[in-house]
Amino acid sequence: MLKPETLRLYAVTDRRWTGAQTLEEQIESALRGGVTLVQLREKHLDDAAYLEEARWAAALCHRYGVPLIVDDNVEVALASGADGVHVGQNDMAAGDVRERLGADKILGVTAKTVEQALAAQAAGADYLGVGAVFATSTKTDTWQIDHAEFRRICDAVNIPVTAIGGITRENLPTLAGLGMDGFAVVSAVFAAEDIEAECRALRALAEQTVTQA
Repeated sequence: MLKPETLRLYAVTDRRWTGAQTLEEQIESALRGGVTLVQLREKHLDDAAYLEEARWAAALCHRYGVPLIVDDNVEVALASGADGVHVGQNDMAAGDVRERLGADKILGVTAKTVEQALAAQAAGADYLGVGAVFATSTKTDTWQIDHAEFRRICDAVNIPVTAIGGITRENLPTLAGLGMDGFAVVSAVFAAEDIEAECRALRALAEQTVTQA
């Protein structure tokens, strides 16, 4: 079973902020800063390029003892040496993903309702990504979840839950008491001028916030 602390600070890549650093340099900065899980998200690469990127990303993450999750591509996850895959409600069905991955890989599933959360758990999900907990510009096809519904989801399942969507250093502490095990961050990490320092601050806040039941 996935340890809840593995989700504590979950960095989700977005190459729109590359430039001063390459994506590889950004990921390594995040790893040095203390992220506990990395998701490689690429919506516009072909499978060959995605696989090449996932191979070096997996090797990099593993040097730091951190798992790598591939977004929405089971074949790339399996071929690259990544530790698992994350799928949304409009991607491959969680049960089919679990069948392809086998029992040893991590499966994450996006859920926005208690019903979706329970279905994902029954299908073999190891963790849930729940949100958006705040308004976010990273994904334009999402909607903000009520915090009371977030709490109901956490109470309904017995697998770890990570909050995602618009999380920053300023608003992360306001999520205390909702029952999550960690926080998935995109722009708060990869748009930062000093990624390593930002991750250190976010990791400390994450550790403090999850202890406030």
